[in-house]
Amino acid sequence: MIGAQSFATWSRRAFGYGLALLVFALDRAIKAWLVGPVALAQVDAITILPVFDLRFVRNFGVSLGLFTATSAQTRLILIGVTTAIALGVAVWLLIERRRADVIALALVLGGALGNIYDRVAFGYVIDYADLHIGQWRPFLVFNFADAAITCGVLLLLARSLLTGEKPRSDGAVPPVEKS
Repeated sequence: MIGAQSFATWSRRAFGYGLALLVFALDRAIKAWLVGPVALAQVDAITILPVFDLRFVRNFGVSLGLFTATSAQTRLILIGVTTAIALGVAVWLLIERRRADVIALALVLGGALGNIYDRVAFGYVIDYADLHIGQWRPFLVFNFADAAITCGVLLLLARSLLTGEKPRSDGAVPPVEKS
């Protein structure tokens, strides 16, 4: 018989990995739709709002265009490093107890899987979301996976900074949030 604590732990894990798979599936579906029926790669841009365009960009690097993979070897290194990070996040998700952190980690994991898939399948990550004010672009062109990763990291940082547990004056460790 599975105890209530064990059930809650497995439910939290299943929710986290399920959310990560949902993020991955949405990322794949959006990219497949934009590359397929919309044929975004064949047009310069599609204006959705005065401050938002859909624009096909092949991203050979990681965040902010850093670490651009210019050869097959550097592409494999980039795939290896991002896969190792995703595995670390997957393990962290397995042991995490806080609900908010499970959600944040699931967003990071799902987004990472979406971008890793692109890098393996195409040799680059498909980016398409272009936020701008006139000609000024405060962000590089990004995708749903990037947005999920960013939201997940910001949630982790916010929770850590705003609810960081401080050691008690008597030296006891504060209790950990359950389920």
